[in-house]
Parts: sequence; C-alpha cells; structure tokens
Amino acid sequence: MIGPFLGLDEVASIAARAHLGQVDKAGRPYVEHLAAVASGVRERGGSDAQVAAAWLHDAVEDDALSEEWLQVAALPPETKAIVLAVTKRAGEDSADYAARILGTPGALLVKEADLAHNADPARLAVLDAATRERLERKYARMRALLGL
Repeated sequence: MIGPFLGLDEVASIAARAHLGQVDKAGRPYVEHLAAVASGVRERGGSDAQVAAAWLHDAVEDDALSEEWLQVAALPPETKAIVLAVTKRAGEDSADYAARILGTPGALLVKEADLAHNADPARLAVLDAATRERLERKYARMRALLGL
C-alpha cells in the first residue's frame, strides 16, 4: 500500500503479534492460517486492501485486536470495512452474517479464501471425526449462503 497506510509486511507483523501463542483446532500456530488466507486472497486476484483484511480477518472476532484499534489504524477504509464484515458476532444468525459479507465490497473474496483454507482436507484430516464432520457441515452451509 502507498501513502498514509501501513504496508502489507507491517499488517502481517501486527496480525502475527496479535495472534501470538494462538493455535488452530489442529494445534498449528494460528499465523499459518492468516498467511494462507492472505495468500489465497492474492491468488484470487485480491487487492492490497483485501490482502491486509485477510491478515486481520479474525483479529477482532478473536479479541486479538479491538474494534477501536481497527477504527484508528492506518488502514484503508475498504480494509476496515472488510474486517468488520467478516467478523462474526456472538449469537449472530449465519444468514445475517452472510448478508453483511455479500453487502460489503471486497469481503466475499476474503471469506472465500478463509473458507477454502478452513475446509482444506489436509487440515480437517487431523481432527477427530465428530469435529471434522461438524466443521464440514458449517463450512458447506456458509458457502451455500454466500453462493460459492
């Protein structure tokens, strides 16, 4: 990114620090998921603003960074809007969540990359059968709601 905004390396570093010590359901460092989603956004033709959002896509949801931090961060408005769009709120209906993503320019691509990595058979294979099947159903439902 150019101008007054944080560069992608800086955003990646902030995200890595924010999620330091966090692991995914398979016990892998969470930053690996963030990097995979950012890479997936880039591979799908995403903009720098979308790649930055990919790095930060779980930060607010996981309380790794606050919504207040996001509001004042040196990030493009598009990045901030995407992060907030893909942040699932406690008790939120999946259809409402999907509608917010679909209504936010650039958010669908980030969520598509996130779902692709979450549903990666190699990642799911290390989970117990019940967890794997629950997550497969969850991801398939979200893909359907998003028209993917």
